[in-house]
Amino acid sequence: MLILDFGGQYNQLIARRVRECGVYCEVKSYKTSMDEIRAMKPAGIIFTGGPNSVYLEESPRISKEIFELGLPVLGICYGIQLMAHLLGGGVTTAATSEYGKTKTFYKSSCALFDGFPAEGISWMSHTDYIDRLPEGFVSAAHTADCPVAAMENPARKFYGMQFHPEVMHTENGLKMLHNFLYKVCGCTGDWTMESYAETSVKAIRKKVGDGKVLLALSGGVDSSVAAALLEKAVGNQLTCIFVDHGLMRKNEGDEVEAAFGNSGMNFIRVNAGERFLGKLAGVSEPEEKRKIIGEEFIRVFEEEAKKIGTVDYLVQGTIYPDVIESGAGDAAVIKSHHNVGGLPDTVDFKEIIEPLRPLFKDEVRKLGLELGLKEYLVWRQPFPGPGLAIRIIGEITPEKVAMLQDADYIFRDEIAKAGLDRDIHQYFAVLTNMRSVGVMGDGRTYDYTLALRGVTTTDFMTADFARIPYDVLGSVSSRIINEVKGINRIVYDVTTKPPATVEWE
Repeated sequence: MLILDFGGQYNQLIARRVRECGVYCEVKSYKTSMDEIRAMKPAGIIFTGGPNSVYLEESPRISKEIFELGLPVLGICYGIQLMAHLLGGGVTTAATSEYGKTKTFYKSSCALFDGFPAEGISWMSHTDYIDRLPEGFVSAAHTADCPVAAMENPARKFYGMQFHPEVMHTENGLKMLHNFLYKVCGCTGDWTMESYAETSVKAIRKKVGDGKVLLALSGGVDSSVAAALLEKAVGNQLTCIFVDHGLMRKNEGDEVEAAFGNSGMNFIRVNAGERFLGKLAGVSEPEEKRKIIGEEFIRVFEEEAKKIGTVDYLVQGTIYPDVIESGAGDAAVIKSHHNVGGLPDTVDFKEIIEPLRPLFKDEVRKLGLELGLKEYLVWRQPFPGPGLAIRIIGEITPEKVAMLQDADYIFRDEIAKAGLDRDIHQYFAVLTNMRSVGVMGDGRTYDYTLALRGVTTTDFMTADFARIPYDVLGSVSSRIINEVKGINRIVYDVTTKPPATVEWE
């Protein structure tokens, strides 16, 4: 399935839902050429939402030629309005905008709503609406204020929904997408992690040939799965290099070495803590931290590569959310990931291979299990490549690193003891740059505030803060205050994503 991106906030979620239905999809810019679209041979096309009004000259458009390809098309939100506008219908500003949960009445004979109740709740987010249907279309759903909440032209297999079926607030939304994929496009749902693994292994073998491959192994979920995939594809042509930049979690460097050093892989550990901390000395701005670490990573790899001979390819565990947040296409840059936006302009390798680039986090875990990785590696807590550098607000010092390592270890230990380590998808501590007055042993302290962060999510594109029981938070706070010098105040982050990101920097 081809998803054409018109700049909406839920576009990656559409892709996620399509894959949940067992159908592979790719998100491409609306600027993608017709020749490229033909070459992809998609089973169908989905137009995403977007923030613009279709009738304005500067709004994103696509050639009407797309409707002559003989492919089913589904327009969502801006997508349905664009379809109506291009095919001769009318779109104008509504007298009443619709946002949020809205009672919607469906035409049960429409393929999208086959088998559904006649009414339900949909998630609306629009100011414009379709006031005149294009020729050959009929309304397939309506609300009290929107006469065309959905439309269809079944003869040409063109469909549109003004609401967002991809969000959980829309009742039966996933089934609506399923109906489009299976009943309209004729998809078979044969895309699985098993098939992805097989396809990736073949593609990697073909690309690499007899070349040598260097993999950036951090010990986190993404790079561990990438290592397993590459080893299956090219065997001893792969060398895994673990750069311990001195910003790992407590004891993590030794744990990574224990996990991979005796696995049969070509494994090299580089202890570069002093080197990285030296480069970061005096740096407080988070984007600068990321770019310094990204460049230094590459330089270390280049040096190690020269020691083992000619290396043709560098492998990284970049995943889809990394790419999106780093500003793919017309998207805004939220933060540069050290392995995406933080790479230097020149890299001393023929090419960088990113076999997990199309996958969301939960898909990466499924792939890891498919490849036979140990569960403790697959379910390891996500950890950013820059490590604790972006969990220490402000300047980084060896003392702050040690302080945060100890505090973060206590937090993770207490979460595990409480049996919450699988329920909370990511949890960690952040050492803020704020100091406050406290009292210990009748004496005044003026120490750092530590923030705790825990989130629940599936795809890491959106996240909710975890409802950690107060007694667990109390135990964490008590232990940190008593066991870690330099911290006298603990706070818990109750912000969702959006508006925040999971990490603080």
